[in-house]
Amino acid sequence: MQATIMATQMKYTALALVMCITTLASAQKFVNEFLNIGVGARAHGMFGSVVANGEDLTSAYWNPAGLIGLENSLEINAMHANWFGGIAGYDYISIGKKFKEKNAAAAVTLIRMGIDNIPNTLNLIGPDGNVDYNRIETFSTADYAFMISYAKAMDEEGKLSLGGNLKVIHRSIGSFGSAWGFGADIGAKYKGLKNITLGLTAKDITTTFNAWSFNLSEDEKSTFNETGNEIPVSSNEVTLPRLVLGIAYQTNIGSNFSLLAETDLTFSTYGREAALVSKNSLEIDPTLGIEIGYMNKAFLRFGMGNIQRRVNIENFDESTIEIQPNVGLGLKLGRLTVDYALTNLGDRTDILVSHIFSVGIAFNARKASTNANEGI
Repeated sequence: MQATIMATQMKYTALALVMCITTLASAQKFVNEFLNIGVGARAHGMFGSVVANGEDLTSAYWNPAGLIGLENSLEINAMHANWFGGIAGYDYISIGKKFKEKNAAAAVTLIRMGIDNIPNTLNLIGPDGNVDYNRIETFSTADYAFMISYAKAMDEEGKLSLGGNLKVIHRSIGSFGSAWGFGADIGAKYKGLKNITLGLTAKDITTTFNAWSFNLSEDEKSTFNETGNEIPVSSNEVTLPRLVLGIAYQTNIGSNFSLLAETDLTFSTYGREAALVSKNSLEIDPTLGIEIGYMNKAFLRFGMGNIQRRVNIENFDESTIEIQPNVGLGLKLGRLTVDYALTNLGDRTDILVSHIFSVGIAFNARKASTNANEGI
């Protein structure tokens, strides 16, 4: 009897993840949230305030127009982060190329966020009615995004640049369900002002959609019925457009130090009441990032965002403003760039921090020799 009770409890525990399929398939406001996390430890250290100042490969995500700032013929950038005590993993890799003769750049990017090795105890009890742990299988739930990006300068000085990307999204919950989606982002940058750069990104400008389909066995459907959950059916979900406006200021301090500060405003129609600025369905989320550089080799970064108004549950007329801080470090070692960020991406009360690491490497095209005998 005890084994049967334990098996039943494990069954329901494992299927709790499957039951979230219903929520994933029906939610309309917070779709593809893994794409709102962001890539690159440098950007995370500045709380994503890089829409205007970003000029590396991560710009393919933050503002594709920033790809025009690539300085090398070929660059690779990658990031890894463990979330929520190592339960979830977030990985990113991007490869970009600069076309100097066309004053343009292109990149391909792959993002994955997932939870692996989730136990599926549906078959824990064998045909003879006994618990058999060898019958436990595992599955993964993962979200993928593949992006192709392109940017081009609109003038010879490179003051104005435009860019965009096309993205393909795939989401899966083991063999239970999966979704495919498509979308696009566009961006612009203007560097014609002294020490000031302006950036603008329109994310999901086409209203990104996901089409879900499910493949549930009769046993799985029976479990949904037994627990009072609705059996999910094929459906579509959409990601509404968001607009991000950034303004960056950069200056030198003496001969060795530099200061970069940027503030971004994200305009969306989520309409969360906890947002700092929320009116009807309009929501405005501000972020701030600061980077102090030493000889363009070492960098110290600060960022703050996720600014929300928390209401006192004992007195609804009282509220406090809460701010999430991030910090980061960066090093440039020749062709190699290493960045680190410490972020509070978990629950505010539990203060689950995440350590984010990213690395970039640059390759320059080998110049053709002007001496026929050189290198022989």
